[in-house]
Amino acid sequence: MQEDKAAAAGRNDVLDADHISRCADTKASAFIDLSDRVWGMPELRFEEFRSVEEHIAAMEAEGFRVTRDIAGIKTAFMAEAGEGDITIGFLGEFDALAGLSQVAGITEQREAEPGANGHGCHHNLLGAASLLAAVTLRDALAEAGIKARVRYYGCPAEEGGSGKTYMARAGAFDDLDAAFCWHPCVYNAVMSSSTLANIQAYFRFSGRAAHAAMSPQVGRSALDAVELMNVGINYMREHMPSDARVHYAITQSGGISPNVVQASAEGLYLIRAPKLSDVRSLFERVRKIAEGAALMTETKVEMIFDRATSNILPNRALEEAMHREFAQLGAPDFDAADFDFADRLRAAALTDEDVRASAEAFGGPEDYAKSLHDDLLPLPDRPGLLFGSTDVGDVSWVVPTAQCLTATAAIGTPFHAWQAVTQAKLPAAHKAMVTAAKVMAATGARAASDSELLARAKQELISRRKGQAYQSPLPEGSEPPTRAARP
Repeated sequence: MQEDKAAAAGRNDVLDADHISRCADTKASAFIDLSDRVWGMPELRFEEFRSVEEHIAAMEAEGFRVTRDIAGIKTAFMAEAGEGDITIGFLGEFDALAGLSQVAGITEQREAEPGANGHGCHHNLLGAASLLAAVTLRDALAEAGIKARVRYYGCPAEEGGSGKTYMARAGAFDDLDAAFCWHPCVYNAVMSSSTLANIQAYFRFSGRAAHAAMSPQVGRSALDAVELMNVGINYMREHMPSDARVHYAITQSGGISPNVVQASAEGLYLIRAPKLSDVRSLFERVRKIAEGAALMTETKVEMIFDRATSNILPNRALEEAMHREFAQLGAPDFDAADFDFADRLRAAALTDEDVRASAEAFGGPEDYAKSLHDDLLPLPDRPGLLFGSTDVGDVSWVVPTAQCLTATAAIGTPFHAWQAVTQAKLPAAHKAMVTAAKVMAATGARAASDSELLARAKQELISRRKGQAYQSPLPEGSEPPTRAARP
């Protein structure tokens, strides 16, 4: 009996957050280097071929078994290690954003390469940290003598491509017991929020060209149709739920000659709401507005589906476990040099409005005295609503899912902007990335060794689905785009 207690105590010590932290530290430098390499090869949705090969090479070097082309997507893969009845998954991303090229480590906007891409959402850090978490958990479980499968999912195209949504539809996450992920942020926290479900589609209008002065009566303007569609949507805004959103971009205006009646024009529309059912309802109204615009202008309209995601289902059982691990591990240990750069960036390129926007979005303290967040936000009493979207939502409908946020950037940094890109290779970002890996690995260890925690997490998922099975928001027969650009 005494020997059994001693063995159990030794196993618990191995899975303790402090031990997992030390385990992660032994391999952190290799994954920091990986993150920096991916930063230097920014690739857009479904085109992350070089980044994927870097990730796969890292996992094969660690002895993970790699399965490519998940869901038929060339830049989606899975790396697995271990055997057992429990399977813990970590979600990683590596896609960049168009037009955000930026020299790293400076406090002014300066393109590294004119017109090139950039990691404006720190996905170079995101994927590398999730890889480190998977390797760390694999090592800790082996040391503790606990049999379990550990998986890393290389998930493409989170930025405007819904890679995980296609993977979820294909059943890639069906046999997981728990999934963990993280996102770079300006605060350290465990995310306990739902997000906005969405549908995005192109509306392409075709008309008839004509000389705009000599024979305007012959022309049928596709550009007029796009403008009328936007007018109709603007009138609709008064009559839709206040927490819904409709965004648009005119992706093709038909040319630059005002003396030509434009025969083609196109807009890209993103419809969001807290519930997928509301998104679908709003999307049908948008389609009717497009048809009305075509009728008014005697043009034709074609809808080209682009992407869709579900809202996140929070899982308090896993979130509370993750928060306890985060509290024990502590926030990133920033030094004077880290704060000095953040102070200079804030003075040069961030505004008080930027800081307020960060606080409002993530529930952080607006009056935080430091430029970097080196504390942990409390777990809210109940899940809230984050006015953004992520394809992690589709995973959360399939398997209990939790994610943390760590402060990879100065408070007030607008992500999807050059101010984020310039910070993505700094020591402060590396420290936050490693912290995220430790938090995910420690929480994964708790889940793998605590059957009661997993049972509560699974029961909560069933409860939050309210009797509904996961239904993909993707239209039947839809396939992921093969190019980053519009079809």
